[in-house]
Amino acid sequence: MKIKISNKQIAEDLTGKERLFPKYTTQIINLANQNSQGTRPKVVGQMSDLIQEFNGKNYNEWVDWYSRKQPNATKDATRKISRMIDNLKEAILYIDDKLIEEWVKDLVHTKTFSGLMFQESILKKIGEIEKLSYRLAEPDEESKGIDGYIGNVPVSIKPITYKAMKGLSEKIETTIIFYDKKRDGISIEYDVGVQSQISSFD
Repeated sequence: MKIKISNKQIAEDLTGKERLFPKYTTQIINLANQNSQGTRPKVVGQMSDLIQEFNGKNYNEWVDWYSRKQPNATKDATRKISRMIDNLKEAILYIDDKLIEEWVKDLVHTKTFSGLMFQESILKKIGEIEKLSYRLAEPDEESKGIDGYIGNVPVSIKPITYKAMKGLSEKIETTIIFYDKKRDGISIEYDVGVQSQISSFD
C-alpha cells in the first residue's frame, strides 16, 4: 500500500494550526521574500541547525525556544519583506497592457530564441578568446555530432551534466565544449588540451 501525506496535513498534525491566507497573497509575499532575502540564515538563523539543537518535543516549546534564541528574527524578516512589498506596490503602477505585451514578447521571442539557440554565442565567445574564426555546423555535419567549428576544429557543445553520464550510446569524436546554464547566463568549460588543439589549427 502506498499513501501520501501533504505538507499542509503534516503542519496541521504537528502544530494544530491551519493558517488561511487570502488568495494570491502568499505568492506576492513569497516574491517579496525572495527579492528581499528576508528569511535567509543571516536574518532568521540556519534553521536546519537550530532544529537539531532544539531538544524540546512540541510546537509551543519550539516557538518559545526559537523566540529566545533568535529574539529579533521574525521582526527583522517582516521589516525586510514589508519594504519589498512597498516596492512591488510602486512597481505595479507601471504595469499596463502595453508593458505586459512587451514582457510576453521578451519571453516568447527574445528569451526563447536566445535560450535555445545559444550555440552560436558559445562559438563566438571561444572564437574571440582563441582569436579564430567560427561557424555553425551544416545539416550534414550536425548528423555527425558536430555543432560548429572553431578555426578548422569541429566541436560538439554539450551540457555539463553530459560528463556524468555513463554508458552513452552516442560516440562523439569531436572536441567537446561543456556549458552550464545559470540564471544570469552560461558558463563555458573547455580544458587546456582543447585550447591547444583549437589553437593549433587555422
